[in-house]
Amino acid sequence: MRHDAGYRIFSHMEPQDATTHSCPTEATLAVIGGRWKVPILWNLFAGTCRFGELSRRVGGATQKMLTQQLRELESDGLVHRKVYPEVPPRVEYSVTTLGRSLEPVVSALSEWGEKYLSNRPVPRRRSQKLSAP
Repeated sequence: MRHDAGYRIFSHMEPQDATTHSCPTEATLAVIGGRWKVPILWNLFAGTCRFGELSRRVGGATQKMLTQQLRELESDGLVHRKVYPEVPPRVEYSVTTLGRSLEPVVSALSEWGEKYLSNRPVPRRRSQKLSAP
């Protein structure tokens, strides 16, 4: 397999700031590549959420991981965090204009995933052997 200069195999990439990539696809994956980032964005496309509601919607992410991924999305300018000066504190998350610009990208990923899941061959079990041609 040949890879042109400037392109790396994604599985061997070290985490980097998205601005250090020469490939636009790498930059995109660096920004949305966390395990919970796309589900977070998908849920925020529907509207503003408080942390607890977002946690229930995303499901499966620990509080620590959800907080970390939200901070990264906020740092990258995709998510806005609004803290209300109340006791107890109330925090709401929403997508920014830049984050909203990813909606067609995330939708395209979702459509591709649906097609892949419905058309992929039945996975071969480890115990099954390949038949000779």
